[in-house]
Amino acid sequence: MNAQNPNIRADRPVIRQLEEAVINRIAAGEVVERPASAVKELVENALDAGARRVDVAYADGGKTLIRVTDDGCGMTADDLPLALSRHATSKIDGSDLLDIHSFGFRGEALPSLGSVGRLIITSRAEGAEAAQIAVSGGRMDPVRPAALNRGTVVELRDLFFATPARLKFLRTDRAEAQAIADVVRRLAMAEPYVSFTLRDLSGGGEGRVILRADGCQGDLFDALSARLATLLGREFTENALRIDAEREGLRLTGFAALPTYSRGAAVEQFMFVNGRPVRDKLLIGALRAAYADVLSRDRHPAAVLFVSCAPERVDVNVHPAKAEVRFREPGVARGLIVSGLRHALAEAGHRASTTVAGATLGAFRPETPSPVPPRVYQMDRPGPSLLRAATAFQAPLGPELAEASARFDPPPEARDDARDEAATHQPLGAARAQVHENYIIAQTETGMVIVDQHAAHERLIYERLKRLRDAARVPAQALLIPEIVDLSASDAALLLDHAETLAGLGLVVEPFGGSAVAVRETPAILGEVDARVLLRDILDELSDQGSSQSLQAKIDAVLSRMACHGSIRSGRRMRVEEMNALLREMEATPLSGQCNHGRPTYVELKLSDIERLFGRT
Repeated sequence: MNAQNPNIRADRPVIRQLEEAVINRIAAGEVVERPASAVKELVENALDAGARRVDVAYADGGKTLIRVTDDGCGMTADDLPLALSRHATSKIDGSDLLDIHSFGFRGEALPSLGSVGRLIITSRAEGAEAAQIAVSGGRMDPVRPAALNRGTVVELRDLFFATPARLKFLRTDRAEAQAIADVVRRLAMAEPYVSFTLRDLSGGGEGRVILRADGCQGDLFDALSARLATLLGREFTENALRIDAEREGLRLTGFAALPTYSRGAAVEQFMFVNGRPVRDKLLIGALRAAYADVLSRDRHPAAVLFVSCAPERVDVNVHPAKAEVRFREPGVARGLIVSGLRHALAEAGHRASTTVAGATLGAFRPETPSPVPPRVYQMDRPGPSLLRAATAFQAPLGPELAEASARFDPPPEARDDARDEAATHQPLGAARAQVHENYIIAQTETGMVIVDQHAAHERLIYERLKRLRDAARVPAQALLIPEIVDLSASDAALLLDHAETLAGLGLVVEPFGGSAVAVRETPAILGEVDARVLLRDILDELSDQGSSQSLQAKIDAVLSRMACHGSIRSGRRMRVEEMNALLREMEATPLSGQCNHGRPTYVELKLSDIERLFGRT
């Protein structure tokens, strides 16, 4: 206790102005965290310059070399020294920090990179001669002539050589290279009309191409769909829904995958605000909320979403890396994503992802023929008499045999061919059989459908219960003795601000003096609940996202359990009329392609796929 506090000094500290090189190195710690951060800043500069082609090359995970080449507007010899000065930019004039239409605007990237690495910029503007400037560890060389047709080439070598301590915090070359690829992939999604190439030069020479995405044509959705097919694969675009929604001046566009095309981790969630890739917890939370009713907790949706609004309605100057944004009305942004995605999922109806059928076909393993055909012995060859008998057996029936065969056909009044033929033209076809008292086999116009009767009926009942719930206020159960919950003043105020919304869900909360609240009614469907724990969960969500879905989720969970117990059980035999009625209701019910837990309710197999299994193609 007698030890002197090291932060307390006997002499008065002196305030001094830091050197420009030191200032740039401090800024580099915020702007350039790793090689991928440098790639992001340089590619964004190329896009702001109007480039239609961007080539990125790196070596050793970007630690020894990063080169970005573009065909943008370029810079003159007079512009190059200014571009390496702190807070020098052509993106804004400084009059309005909210009116930002470009990726960059802070003017920190190039001087920061030049302070921690060896930077060479070669550029040529239209109508001017090419010029080159070099800066190493913050020391700038004079501008000199160079050879370049157009655009700009930025070459960064030996990143963090001036700050060796930062090198110790970098990961392996493989991990850093993967981070660079992720950055380029995100920017390529944001600009589908621009061509991107990513090359690894670690082995020397021309290296190897890691990613190539040529500029796409057509309208925004067609171009974006083609770009996503290149970057994420055609499976994503084949199983994604087109999203186009608008709410109070905010617009949501992009693609969101079907629930049955879910992932084991959040690896295919890409968010953009005014074309800028962001990692925002508000948007990610809204995405999860939109899929909460159709996915289990251990599955993650896949989506590429773009939120567009007037620049003054979103602040992108929250962090130097510009990876976080702040909306002026966060509730509107969150509500747009939740409602837009839920509407698109509901319109998809009974549709399920094609990957389900692919996995099913993969499970069928036809016997692989031996590469060497077995020898056929003379005794195994069919003789002339056997060949004649086989030919006669396959010939059309004679009059006598045809008359005998007709006696075994069901009478015309026992079948309804017209109705059966019409049912096969429905999306889920006509029921043909039930196997193992759990799976319905239906014939469609182009193949067959296998339906899990329990999972399908569970979703149908669940949607029916939700419609009944939404038709009227959720029934509430009055507590004999109101439960008093002590909260902080801010939590109590926040909870009471949403009291009307909570009352519509069956939870009635009133002030009880000071910072305490009284819980007078709880949702009857939940039965006996711990009001204190329930309020804490709601408050946590209100504080984190500005709105709460906890109570709604708890009610939906109860409805889901009720639907599970009230649905057709496995092992029950169904009549043909019941099976067809189930198929028709599935076609008319939103989200019927997956059960309440996100599993598919049916598998569709095309006739061409079935024929391929038997080698008939």
